[in-house]
Amino acid sequence: MKQFWGFIYKEFLHVFRDKKTLLLLFGLPIIQILLFGFALTNEIKNAKVAIIDNARDIGSKQIISKIEASQQFSITRFISPKQIELAFKTGKIKMAIVFPQDFYEDLMHEKSGKIQLIMDASDPNTATTLANVASGIIQSYTTTLQENNQLPININLDTRMLYNPSLQGSTNFVPGVMALVLLLICVLMTSVSIVREKENGTLELLLVSPFNAVMIILAKAIPYLIISLFNLVIILLLSVYVLDMEIKGNLILLFTESTLLIITALSLGLLISNIAATQQVAMVVSLMGMLLPTMLLTGFMFPIENMPLPLQLISNLVPSKWYYIIIKNIMIKGLGIEAVWRETLILFGMTLFLLALSIKNFKTRLA
Repeated sequence: MKQFWGFIYKEFLHVFRDKKTLLLLFGLPIIQILLFGFALTNEIKNAKVAIIDNARDIGSKQIISKIEASQQFSITRFISPKQIELAFKTGKIKMAIVFPQDFYEDLMHEKSGKIQLIMDASDPNTATTLANVASGIIQSYTTTLQENNQLPININLDTRMLYNPSLQGSTNFVPGVMALVLLLICVLMTSVSIVREKENGTLELLLVSPFNAVMIILAKAIPYLIISLFNLVIILLLSVYVLDMEIKGNLILLFTESTLLIITALSLGLLISNIAATQQVAMVVSLMGMLLPTMLLTGFMFPIENMPLPLQLISNLVPSKWYYIIIKNIMIKGLGIEAVWRETLILFGMTLFLLALSIKNFKTRLA
């Protein structure tokens, strides 16, 4: 029995001496519970809303004050319709509330008024939630007015859904799936492919051949680039012909941006291959390091603006977040490079940094 407890003690020593095992046992659960606890929420907080108050009377001011008091909304004031359209296209606002002239006077004399709600329905879940919250606030104001009036008062809501009038869910998850699939496949396959060469002892043989390290890296990466572009074509065909999703933007620009993300992912996979000693480690790092951030911090499953500030800052380091913004603007809103050049520049900078770091580390380890 003493030997048995000795073996248990020895196993504990092995566990606590291995930093990678400790990280897996204690670090991973902590990271997951924090991510899921803060990121997995469907609440809408501080959604940016534009107010166009053509009435400027007591009725519109009272409703606006109720909206400002709500934690769900953050008021942004615009005046001209052109500014509203540009704000929707650039993603600066999620909803616009338009009050007509003589709003309060119509309520008092005709017992009926009208308010227009304009929504960015590229994310149908968020659009529906915001419309419901705004409707509830306006309804509560109507109830307050009716308490002081003998006749019923009615406020008609004219709701307009931009970019996705039918509220198709595919407009939200197709760009997200594209970001998830392209990033995961490229990172996973590249990291495992190079580590496999290390384990088999063939990578050193390749390095002493007439080919230099850069040529070997390109030879490893190009097949996965072609396969990923083929996957992209399949996703787009299924989206158009099976899910009835219209691609409103330029296809060449869409493929160019997708190629940029793929190269970023390939560079990241190469960097992981420099760290990992075995294929199993490379797979765990690739899956856990890419799957959770892509699903939680990209924005297609849970709104990033609802998350705590530290998670919002961390999300800026996830390449798929910027790709998701780019693809939504191209595919759903039909915008061009002038609307996504900032996100493209960020993704391009990530690509250069990861590629340079990967090649440098690759040469250092295997020179």
